Amino acid sequence: MSNPVGIAILGAGRWGVHLIRNFLNHPQARVLAVVDPHIERLNSARSQFNLDESVILATDWQDIKQLPGLEAVAVATPAATHYALISDALDQNYHILAEKPLTLDPAESRELYQRAAQRQLQMLVDHTYLFHPAVIAGTEVVQGVRLGELRYGYATRTHLGPVRPDVDALWDLAIHDIAIFNTWLGEYPIQVQGTGRVWLQPTPVEGGDSKLFPQGLSDFVMATLTYPSGFQAFIHLCWLNPDKQRRLAVVGSQGTLIFDEMSGDAPLVIQQGSLEPEGDRWIPSHQNREVVRLEKAEPLGRVCDRFLELVRHNGQAQESGAIDSSSGAIATELITILTALSHSIQQGGLPVQL
Repeated sequence: MSNPVGIAILGAGRWGVHLIRNFLNHPQARVLAVVDPHIERLNSARSQFNLDESVILATDWQDIKQLPGLEAVAVATPAATHYALISDALDQNYHILAEKPLTLDPAESRELYQRAAQRQLQMLVDHTYLFHPAVIAGTEVVQGVRLGELRYGYATRTHLGPVRPDVDALWDLAIHDIAIFNTWLGEYPIQVQGTGRVWLQPTPVEGGDSKLFPQGLSDFVMATLTYPSGFQAFIHLCWLNPDKQRRLAVVGSQGTLIFDEMSGDAPLVIQQGSLEPEGDRWIPSHQNREVVRLEKAEPLGRVCDRFLELVRHNGQAQESGAIDSSSGAIATELITILTALSHSIQQGGLPVQL
């Protein structure tokens, strides 16, 4: 067995603590440092995980970027900081695990993954849902014949917070559903359209991009994606709703595949049924509900497994699948879609071609 991969985690906020937990518990990782500008977060991480004194806590990446034994960096900082941090880490020849979105600019994302490839460094983007057992199983269902002719899809992602100060609800939430739709359909949108409403933050307050969000950070967004096949997906996003919803569906002529995270023991269901003519009316028929059996696994744990496997085996992962959907190229495609949706929102909902 090879030596554990020495890793530093940049960001000890809401998502960073999950990365700390996973890497601390992974036999093939050795957490060397945690970096966060907020000292209270570092102290909290020290207490929460009972960190060994050998784990360096730093408020500045520059203080640890040449740490002996460091091989990889996990970036869980505000999105606007990703480009500079990842660029610097690549210059130090470190492998990268980046929280989504990779950057806020498609050209910057493309540059980063191309540089990583040129240096033969691994760069995995944490599109965690693509490692979710329900999404992996759903791909087989959608690309099979059980749903009949695919007609449209919809998704709702709402909750009361957390409200991000650097990106709007579109950039924080939609990337999950767009990634799932793209994966299930096996294609990318050719046109997008979006509208948004701003209530809480008329201007970004922590590293936000004024060019990307000139009207402030949208708390509510409605987005429409149109695919080459004619399939359309409608996405509802809001971080001001007390009712938490995490539901996505693909509707076909013979049934609907529903991924509902709030549905307890049955998050993935095939709801079959169709309408048959009877005189001058349409009558429901062939109705049936089937719960798709899923294996138990934490998606983020799978992300960390795959990242360490790639680093240890020089990019030759033992399994194909989700890793391909989390490459830098796919991450850049998702950022391109989000950028186009932002432009549509800025123009009052006009369609934007891709």
